[in-house]
Parts: sequence; structure tokens; C-alpha cells
Amino acid sequence: MTRLLILGGTTEASLLARAVAEAGIKAVFSYAGRTEQPTAQPLPTRIGGFGGAEGLAAYIRGEGVTHLVDATHPFAAQMSRNAIKACSLTDTSICAFERPPWVAGEGDVWHPVADMSAAADALPEAPARVFLAIGKLHIAEFVHKPQHSYLLRLVDPPEGPLPLPDAKAVIARGPFTEAGDLALLQRHRITHIVAKNAGGAGAEAKLKAARTLGIPVILIDRPQLPARTVFGTVADVLEWLCKKGNIAHPAGEDQYTADHPTRLGE
Repeated sequence: MTRLLILGGTTEASLLARAVAEAGIKAVFSYAGRTEQPTAQPLPTRIGGFGGAEGLAAYIRGEGVTHLVDATHPFAAQMSRNAIKACSLTDTSICAFERPPWVAGEGDVWHPVADMSAAADALPEAPARVFLAIGKLHIAEFVHKPQHSYLLRLVDPPEGPLPLPDAKAVIARGPFTEAGDLALLQRHRITHIVAKNAGGAGAEAKLKAARTLGIPVILIDRPQLPARTVFGTVADVLEWLCKKGNIAHPAGEDQYTADHPTRLGE
């Protein structure tokens, strides 16, 4: 019997969970536990880590998981690596569900960099007003550039003082709008943006607003991962499940082919 584990936390994962629940496929949805109020799912849900690749492998064996879909954030690289290794250890079928990265268009002033450290180094030496749209985990990477004023947008309020001398946080959950982000950038007189190339529509508004205002964007490339099967729509993931799990197709031929998944947050 097919038993699916969805590693979630993204809008794509929520779209897949809804389709899987409607199809009656036995599945568990897993959150990493980094946000205080994660989106409710129509599937049995667990919250928290597994204890590395070996811990995830033990969970897969203990729960009889036959298939795993990695629908985590494109920058949750360690979780993705753990999933690949755990599935190799347990001979479990695995695929990833993600959307393509953003691509620069006419009028964009983008400066691609390899990682968070390179993003901090790419900021100017002269004081600037920086929209640090990277979440909360890597703020400390910017402590060696204390001359800047930083604006952060976080899903949850910070648990303590921010590690930057001149920083303020706006608490908000996406998807965001171009008009809203345009107003945000103007209100805080932002001169530079640092962001992850997460792709999708949920957090793209800041890039469109930056294009309108001519603000340079330091865009961090996605981390490199081992080779794996990657899909971009719910329909493709369901087709994979049907073939790998030897189950009947759970929907009409065209039911999920028009999905345009997005992500929440930065």
C-alpha cells in the first residue's frame, strides 16, 4: 500500500496536500516547526525535525513510508539532503516539488551571488538602507556590515534583540502585492534589497517594486543539491505517485494541469 510523506512548509506543499487528501491517498504532512502558526492541512500532520538523515530513515521504516515528496523551501538545503540520503538508505521513492527560480527581465538591476556570505560582502561600504528579505536564520551573516540600516520582514516576531545595531522588523505573512511592497520600499527609503532566489509569485512583489524604483537587488542563488527527480506541478507529482505507487490516477485527466503554485513568505 502506498504511504506518502510530504515534507512541507510551502504553498506547493499545501496544494499537493489538498490533492492527495481529495484522492484518498494515505499520507502524512511534515512541518519543520520554524513558524508559530503553520497553515492547517487536510492530512495528518507532524511538526518538528527527524534527527538528521538517519532519524528520517528510522521514521520512514517505522511508519512504513513508501514515497516521499520534498516540497520544502528551495533554501532548506540540509533537509533536502537528509531526505535524499534517508530515501537512499531505505530504498524509498523520492521526488521534489518546486517552482523554477526567478529570471531577470528588462529593467531589473540584479547582482547574483553564490551564498549569504557573498550577499553581505556585496553590500556597499557606504551606509545604505537595506531590505533584508532573507527570513530570520541568517541575519547574523550581516553583522560585519553594521553601518547599514536594515529592514527585515518576518513571519513571526523575533524572540530577542536583533543582532544588527540598526534594524527593525515588519511582521507579515505573504503572499505580498506589488503595490504593498512598493509602498514599503518607499516608506523606508530602501536603497538595496537582499533576497533569496526562491521563485514563485508569493514573494515576487518586492522584485517588481524594485524594478519600478530602480533599486539594485542582491539575489542569492539556490544551493546545489544532489541529482533528484523534480516536478513543477501537482499534476506531475500525482502522475509520479500513480506510476511509482501502482495506484489508479486520483483525478480526471485535466483536473490538476492548470496549477500555478506559489510560495508564501520570503
